Amino acid sequence: MKRVRTSYGYDTYRGRSLLQTILTILIVVLLVVLLLAVCAFLLLQKYMVYTDDGQAHLELPFLQQREEPQNPEPSQEQNIVVVTPEPVQTPEPTLQASAEELEPVSPVSLFRAALTDGTAQRLVTGAGGNAALFNMKANDGSLGYVSALPRAISAGSSAADPSLNGKIQALTAGELYTIARVSCFKDNLAPKADGALAIKTNSGYNWRDEEEIRWMNPTAAEARQYVIGVCVELAQLGFDEIVLDNAGWPATGNLSYIKVGESYDPATLSEGVEQFYQELQAALEGTDVTLAVAVNAAALTGSETASGQTAALLGQYADRVYVLGAETAGACDRELADQGLTGGRVLYVDNTVADLSTTGKLVAAQIP
Repeated sequence: MKRVRTSYGYDTYRGRSLLQTILTILIVVLLVVLLLAVCAFLLLQKYMVYTDDGQAHLELPFLQQREEPQNPEPSQEQNIVVVTPEPVQTPEPTLQASAEELEPVSPVSLFRAALTDGTAQRLVTGAGGNAALFNMKANDGSLGYVSALPRAISAGSSAADPSLNGKIQALTAGELYTIARVSCFKDNLAPKADGALAIKTNSGYNWRDEEEIRWMNPTAAEARQYVIGVCVELAQLGFDEIVLDNAGWPATGNLSYIKVGESYDPATLSEGVEQFYQELQAALEGTDVTLAVAVNAAALTGSETASGQTAALLGQYADRVYVLGAETAGACDRELADQGLTGGRVLYVDNTVADLSTTGKLVAAQIP
């Protein structure tokens, strides 16, 4: 019988098996995953941070606070309004009263509106105090007066009412003892406008505390000079006392995110604080303003060192000390007395008032 070829001269094509196809796909997928892993490893190297004990962790920018460019170019649509303050009469230089002769005060923290609406004396008397405390440089960086400082104007910190300073001087010229609170380095506006002033994170962003507020770097000369300029203007406005709050490094928040280096060395934090005090003391020389410092009780006992504040610094540079966070008056008497801080030079802030910016109540206990 004749053989019949059913394939018309060609061998039957069997094709690629299903198993081979699956293996090929798996190999391609694995190669892609491997390539992506290598690329991710190389990209994340610069975000790897090592702790003091040698452990490594990633500090990714999108897990921290998003930050504006450090030196943003001004938009063409942005209008900067410059308010020229009324001329401030500089007080005649007088001899400052000896710190030991300071009269005890019981401040009442008031809203800024009381600077001009005529209610300050009544509110102070009604709260049982004898001094009015105004938040003249708030934690957010805003000022309670019209400043002539270029940095305050460019950052949008200055008040806008050109008649405000004259009204403040009318109040400070009266019999009521007036105190200006200044949040020194805790300032949300100035570091936003100029990133060179800011405390930096390991990734180069502006560091923020637990309240999402930026801080200026005490070792930055421009930051110190800005705060000093504010204090000089407040002295010229006639305030009897300036109380410096946040006058050092942050002591709360995620401090491990702060970039350690020449500008932030945990072993030398007090040096920048002391330099600030020295420069401020020189700038206020010849005025009769009392210089006070608010400090956490923990810093006086040595249990908290992150701020750079010490009892020795306060004894040397502060006329008066406001002790924050003490459970009872007298908790730090020994440490303060060792530095000559006694009597009217010490006030213990009511522990229910977290900071001196709280308004509407007596904020400090009078120490006889």
